[in-house]
Amino acid sequence: MDDVEKLIAKELLQINAIKLNPANPFTWASGWKSPIYCDNRKILSYPKTRDIVKKAFADMVKKEFGVPDVIAGVATGAIAHGVLVAEILDIPFVYVRASSKKHGLTNMIEGVLEAKQTVVVIEDLVSTGGSSLKAVEALREAGANVLGMLAIFSYGFAVADDNFLKAKCSLKTLTNYHTLIDIAADTKYIESDEIQTLEKWRQDPENWHFGATSTSHSSHAQ
Repeated sequence: MDDVEKLIAKELLQINAIKLNPANPFTWASGWKSPIYCDNRKILSYPKTRDIVKKAFADMVKKEFGVPDVIAGVATGAIAHGVLVAEILDIPFVYVRASSKKHGLTNMIEGVLEAKQTVVVIEDLVSTGGSSLKAVEALREAGANVLGMLAIFSYGFAVADDNFLKAKCSLKTLTNYHTLIDIAADTKYIESDEIQTLEKWRQDPENWHFGATSTSHSSHAQ
């Protein structure tokens, strides 16, 4: 893990954007039981963390893809982050809705996007990759040349890796599940005996069960 991965993982834990509770699992909107819950929208309320994330995103865009013609944010969680990155790079911004509007121009992509323009997509969180890749598909259908996607955090599920591979879309993240668990253990956020539970969940989250009473949390991002 590099210094940026560790720094951002530590920030996410400190501001409670990511919560770990193996003894009392959360329930995602999908119905999955989980010992981890991520809400990267909280980053926007913490100027220091927000600054770290936007600069890390901008640096990664330039390192991985060069400066594209357009930055695209995935609605709704990555709209603000995408705007901040586009501002640093001084390039246009668009965002991609989860589905087309039911009125007006019925747009799925909001903003000005020309055919053949190069685009880097900004996402806040990747779980299975389904909703994220739907945005990529919409951009491609609009004629954009999608260079790849950058996300703040990914759980590292095998199904996500497979989905991005099938879609022929590069995915890079500022930090990741393994780094987060390492930082959580180092800072005593979790006990050593809880690490096994967290790793077991990540291997098969859909079928993971835990006997404790779960705390219900709902978010489209999960």
